[in-house]
Amino acid sequence: MSVGMLPTLNACLNGLGAVLLLTGYCFIRLGNRAAHRFCMVAAFGVSILFLVSYLVHHALAGVFYYQGQGWARTLYLVILTTHTFLAVLVPVLAVLTLRRALKGDFVRHKKMARVTFPIWLYVSVTGVVVYLMLYRGWLQ
Repeated sequence: MSVGMLPTLNACLNGLGAVLLLTGYCFIRLGNRAAHRFCMVAAFGVSILFLVSYLVHHALAGVFYYQGQGWARTLYLVILTTHTFLAVLVPVLAVLTLRRALKGDFVRHKKMARVTFPIWLYVSVTGVVVYLMLYRGWLQ
């Protein structure tokens, strides 16, 4: 795989992570703990793969700047800024939330998941949006 393919892989991993998070959420709402656990552990694994791929891409390819102007550039920068800020929190929140579940501390897990889930989902979805805007010329 070439370095130029990594942004597409990263977007796919972000998208898959969002699907797994939403599916896991649906399963827990239906009371299916085993399926919920599978989806959330899978989402965590996909996020780890994303992080490795992201770091490799930026180490080898450097930085790519958004070419759009006007309101599209402003929108891109707002999405990128919120995405980046929250993305820094996700690994810590995800590890703490997952750890509580694996230890069987479901009261604290549920409380933490109410914070972690929307942040993690936002980061996954906006990761795809950033890719579409930056590498596919969406809204340029």
